[in-house]
Amino acid sequence: MIKNDNWISQMAQKGMISPFEPQLVRRVEGAPVISYGLSSFGYDLRLSPSEFRIFRHIPGTVVDPKHFNPANLEPAALHDDENGSYFILPAHTYGLGVALERLEVPENVTVICIGKSTYARIGLIANLTPAEAGWRGHLTLEFSNSSSADCRIYANEGIVQLLFLEGAPCAVSYETRRGKYQDQSERVTLARV
Repeated sequence: MIKNDNWISQMAQKGMISPFEPQLVRRVEGAPVISYGLSSFGYDLRLSPSEFRIFRHIPGTVVDPKHFNPANLEPAALHDDENGSYFILPAHTYGLGVALERLEVPENVTVICIGKSTYARIGLIANLTPAEAGWRGHLTLEFSNSSSADCRIYANEGIVQLLFLEGAPCAVSYETRRGKYQDQSERVTLARV
């Protein structure tokens, strides 16, 4: 069953989401922001300003998840202007960011991370990502700019929405099996095998 705002708020008080914003924020100090915080049946995570990386083509290399070459990723600069802090994802490229909030997923819940419509309407696609039962850390987030224009991605503002799905407790959680992406820090985590 999908969990509602009351449940999310109660679980956040127990450490499931930190820091936690108990309402949907649309303005900060009078200025509009891409919404983040608690919604009716989800929670809108913010993009951390700590790091964003963009895949670049390097002649002679192939991106291989079994032998990932970090040289295929280039750090993106954090820019600031009157609209806020942002990274630029060039047209037709793919980038990795990280969530500002840290999660601790209960043993009987799986979290699905989906894109926000504000970004989808400008061609930014957030990869659908799960955080399994017992997972904890800062999610590494994946984005594809499918448009023919460069795209601003705002730090400290909403970037993806989490949906919390509760089921019967599983026999083996992410924590129990010692999943390879457990306890990610607020930095981009590269592909692991």
